[in-house]
Amino acid sequence: MDNYHTISITNCLTTFKGFLYTEKIGMTMLTMKRLLQREWVSRLVDALQPVFAILAALVIGAVMLLFLRTNPIEAYKALWEGAFGSSNAFAETLVKATPLLLVGLGICISFRGDVINIGGEGQMIVGAILATWVGLTFTGLPGWLVIILAMLGGFLGGAIWGGIPGILKAYFRVNEILSTVMMNAIAVQLMNFLLRGPMIDPSQAEFASKIPQTARLLEIFHLPRLVPTRLHLGAFIAVVLAILVYILLWRTTLGYRIRAVGQSLHASRYAGIKVQRYIVLALLLSGAFSGLAGATQVFGVNYRMITDGSASGFTGSAGFNGIVAALFGQLHPIWSIPASILFGALLVGANSMQRMVQVPSAFVTALNGLVVVFVVSSEIWRRRRQRRRLAAGGQDEESPPSADKEKLPQAGAAP
Repeated sequence: MDNYHTISITNCLTTFKGFLYTEKIGMTMLTMKRLLQREWVSRLVDALQPVFAILAALVIGAVMLLFLRTNPIEAYKALWEGAFGSSNAFAETLVKATPLLLVGLGICISFRGDVINIGGEGQMIVGAILATWVGLTFTGLPGWLVIILAMLGGFLGGAIWGGIPGILKAYFRVNEILSTVMMNAIAVQLMNFLLRGPMIDPSQAEFASKIPQTARLLEIFHLPRLVPTRLHLGAFIAVVLAILVYILLWRTTLGYRIRAVGQSLHASRYAGIKVQRYIVLALLLSGAFSGLAGATQVFGVNYRMITDGSASGFTGSAGFNGIVAALFGQLHPIWSIPASILFGALLVGANSMQRMVQVPSAFVTALNGLVVVFVVSSEIWRRRRQRRRLAAGGQDEESPPSADKEKLPQAGAAP
């Protein structure tokens, strides 16, 4: 009997402890849920989601490195040193981040206007073509004047190439995703035709190889750079433009109308805003910044236009990576600056990692792809959380007051 009672008491104590543990977990989960429902905590979680996305991509990348029999710590150390290990490495990171930031600024404008611009690659190419033509044609003008004209030419070329899908979207209801992607293909074929024909380097035209490239720009037409690095004036221009885009979107009537159209077409139309005009303008400005990115690549990095026959042969996929950088910065021009630097570091550091620890080039492509997938997914989740938060706020405002806050007068009671 004593043993029986002892076992029974032990079982009861174990059950009671399990109940308390379960109850404690339940209370902890409830506390976490209430904490996440707070406005500032919810916004903080939304702001940190891109960071969590990057960390998740790096964790999966570490697992892939283990399968490749490579030490992830050594690999990521090589990535860090390749991007930030020296002043020259950091300068290369900023050089790589410059076109990402310029494309990302255009994406901030178009996405805020609820038009999706996937044509950054083609807009960079057309802007670079027009800027290169300016540099090769007006060789008798002062260097500073040619640089200004070339930047304006790149801006104009990208604007034209982005404005065409804008017109198709606004007036003919053509899906802008399809039209901008098709415009990329047209721009690539135009580049290949010009660089193998009318704009080919005369020295290459004499050889059978005929590498698709233009003649080299005169040295006085090069963007000023920080010697001995390759960091050029385009990086400073991009930062200044980021501030100006912020002022445009949040401190001007024009930016307000673009954002209003992006929030609701019907409400904007009811308020008297010419919706079609601002749809075109959003894509036009987005393409213009991408075109400027192409011009800075020619005048600040390559000093000529050269390609391997594909879009990425000239752009380095900056037209697509700039979209991810803008999403990482939550479509805010100022936050797009550190986001672009981060992605520039990933690109530069990944190449260094490939050289130092001898990982396959396919891993570098896969790692960049993982970062893109996780960042875009985090943006979708953030928008869902934002809609739930707004819906919950609307329900709180529409719900009737509780009985303890407002008691109805009883029948026969004095008013």
